[in-house]
Amino acid sequence: MKRIFTSFTLCISFSLLVACNHQIEEQPSSFKETSLTPKENIPYDFIPRTYHIVSVGDSLTQGVGDSTKRGGYVPYLQEQLEEQKGIKEAIFHNFGVSGNRTSQILNRLRTKEIRTAVKEADIVLITTGGNDIMKVVRENFSGLDMKDFDRELIHYEKTLTSVMDTIRQENDEAIIGLIGLYNPFFLFLADVKEMDIVIEKWNHVSENVLRKYDRTLFVEIADLFKDSVEDLLYSDYFHPNDKGYELMANQVFHVLQNEAVGQKLVAVKKENEQDD
Repeated sequence: MKRIFTSFTLCISFSLLVACNHQIEEQPSSFKETSLTPKENIPYDFIPRTYHIVSVGDSLTQGVGDSTKRGGYVPYLQEQLEEQKGIKEAIFHNFGVSGNRTSQILNRLRTKEIRTAVKEADIVLITTGGNDIMKVVRENFSGLDMKDFDRELIHYEKTLTSVMDTIRQENDEAIIGLIGLYNPFFLFLADVKEMDIVIEKWNHVSENVLRKYDRTLFVEIADLFKDSVEDLLYSDYFHPNDKGYELMANQVFHVLQNEAVGQKLVAVKKENEQDD
């Protein structure tokens, strides 16, 4: 199974140098003492390769609000990845479906098409949870209560765990990245001050689920939308606009880049330990 951002080592060959003394009287040949050239590390980006990224999730993966109709954050992330020397090509398989809740994403992950793509993936990126929260809002709009979100959160945690298990059953090496939730509700639910708390709690639960698995990343985006002075929402005041998706991609790339550096440092450390 493929490992993302691995390092390679190169053993340099050696030769025996012979020095001959060309004098009138024949003298014995002299040989210079030689030794093995020390092993050097080849940079992890020495041999560019192709990476397969599966993006699965809801409307944020499909790209609702993206005026270019290219797939939301995906094309921005693809461009950034392919600018890296170690990446020859970043091939994305986009399985985003607008309106999907976490349970529906779980069901689609079990289909043959997505299972096959996940099996060959180097990275799996997920967006989910927004429609689970929206379901609570719609069903309790006239009298929203924190307990309504807490009850749904229990179901979300169990389902997200099943999502992770399903991915790991197909691929135990790929990096799995979950893009967190942000709060778009302040524009039309201004009287519900607790929505930031709801989003924070759901993101916290998501992070806790990911910690149970190796090679997982949580991508925090809540602050991008909350603290921005720019308009990052589409005209529906729910989905990101082009700028919003671009900033999402930047955040995903930043987290992946940190993971790449970490992987490289671990690999170098292991090589040094072996040399010792």
